[in-house]
Amino acid sequence: MSSLPFVSDTFDPARWREMGLELSDMTFHRLVSRGEVDGVPAGEDLPVMRIAFDRPAIRNAFRPHTVDELYRCLDVARCSPDVAAIILTGNGPSPRDGGYSFCSGGDQRIRGAAGYQYETSEQAGDEDLATDARRERIEKGRLGRLHILEVQRLMRATPKPIIAAIPGWTTGGGHSLMVVADLAVASVENARFKQVDANVGSFDAGYGSALLARQIGDKRAREIFFLAQTYDAVEAERWGVVNRAVPHAQLEETAIEWGLTIAGKSPQAIRMLKYAFNMVDDGIAGQQAFAGEATRMAYMTPEAQEGRDAFLERRSPDWSDYPYYF
Repeated sequence: MSSLPFVSDTFDPARWREMGLELSDMTFHRLVSRGEVDGVPAGEDLPVMRIAFDRPAIRNAFRPHTVDELYRCLDVARCSPDVAAIILTGNGPSPRDGGYSFCSGGDQRIRGAAGYQYETSEQAGDEDLATDARRERIEKGRLGRLHILEVQRLMRATPKPIIAAIPGWTTGGGHSLMVVADLAVASVENARFKQVDANVGSFDAGYGSALLARQIGDKRAREIFFLAQTYDAVEAERWGVVNRAVPHAQLEETAIEWGLTIAGKSPQAIRMLKYAFNMVDDGIAGQQAFAGEATRMAYMTPEAQEGRDAFLERRSPDWSDYPYYF
């Protein structure tokens, strides 16, 4: 359940069903059909999932527990064979001041000397720890773990486009998540962007800066990081930070439309395209992901099956039916 009674003012509850995971800091929904308008019987699942930060009172800042929930939701979406696209967004507005946010990055209130800390009073599973010594070892291992980077890697590895729907403030680590997403649409009235890492003694020297430079140009990316100035959705669209700035009321509708459009494309083509785009920046890891998909396709061909069958039947393979294409 959301911390807000309405989840988000751009969220249409008639279009979504809850996924049923126990969550406190995120919400997780599956798009469902409205009937004739969607072309399938009402209530049937559609191939889009919505994952949203649900800490609007603090601009959807994340703590380690939030990141754990985000990772779980993304992994469920990744492993769902009938899901074509994922929308990542932030619930709101804030019950405190009415402000909107996508994600404002790490919650600085729980940032310790070695990184973002789990709040021990809210940890699940402590009752299962055998000894205090084991608890201490686990806590030390968890303490310095900047595992939002694991989420970034999962977003890159997920062979489905991730659409960032930006309703409001997008700063710090939230700004980096928006950069890592495949597509981004922003509220023209409320979306504001600011890369504040250097203001708080932090820096995303990985995807958050390197991909941004590739997306919008080196000098502009340096401006965003070095000056840490606020820019709006119109500037973000003009610079290429987001694909489109739309009226706030159309934000989620646009993201849904993009997700369903992607669902109308070849699943194999979308996977290969995403990994092809990533491969330039991800080095051998990107090449491995692309090659893995190519290998899976190859396994499905009669030629590859002839190689397998020949091995199992202890005979020489017969390649005569398979030309050397040029």
